[in-house]
Amino acid sequence: MDLFQAFLLGALQGVTEFLPISSSGHLVLGEHFLGLNVESLKTFDVAVHVGTLLAIFVYFRVEILNLIKALGKLCCGKKDKDVMMLNYIIIGTIPAVFAGLFLEDFIDGLFRNITAVATWMMIVAIFFVLGERFFRIHGSSKFTWPKALIIGLAQMVALVPGVSRSGSTIVAGLFVGMKREEAARFSFLLGSPAIFGAGLLKGLEVFKSGVHIDFAPMAVGFISAFIFGMVSVWGLMKFLKNHSLIVFAAYLAAIGSFVLFL
Repeated sequence: MDLFQAFLLGALQGVTEFLPISSSGHLVLGEHFLGLNVESLKTFDVAVHVGTLLAIFVYFRVEILNLIKALGKLCCGKKDKDVMMLNYIIIGTIPAVFAGLFLEDFIDGLFRNITAVATWMMIVAIFFVLGERFFRIHGSSKFTWPKALIIGLAQMVALVPGVSRSGSTIVAGLFVGMKREEAARFSFLLGSPAIFGAGLLKGLEVFKSGVHIDFAPMAVGFISAFIFGMVSVWGLMKFLKNHSLIVFAAYLAAIGSFVLFL
């Protein structure tokens, strides 16, 4: 991989991590059409995912700082909105932790090909339409821990390349009665521990394996993912205030159909 390819893939990750169109799926497609060996790029994938994680930390720095403070309150038995949100994030993270520890290699090996990615993109597009329809009929409702668990299960499904993590959790939020912007905010906060944990585990695997790492492409990809991720999360939060997920459903259906046609 040269530095320009690393920049392109980092930008692709940064944009698609937050837009509900599957960052992992687009990385697989991007690596395939650039003629790169997908299986040899898992370390690079971790680097660009950490770049988008940094974008989450910077954009949601106030909320994350409040959650860190809530850890102390939780230990003291105090309850407020920040402590409740921390509880919801802990509950929602449990399914992803389980799947990451026991199912990730199986899922990655089974679905990490462009045919599976394109198919799952089209399936997710259908759920976007259903989620918007469901929300219009039922409207918003109070957030509870069972709803946080449902969103966490949706995040677990996003281990499949082609299933957007942000998209699956946002549409799950619509199904349980959250408004789009609220669902997006919870989605990104919920994703922080999952992305961090996945990056840490992959980093340890690489360290133990002793595989040679070309740091220059990883650094370029990391920086590119961070910059484009900041722009992407800012744009999506603005967009969801007044727009639905239908445009993303149309995009996923179109690109999934195009890839299957090719």
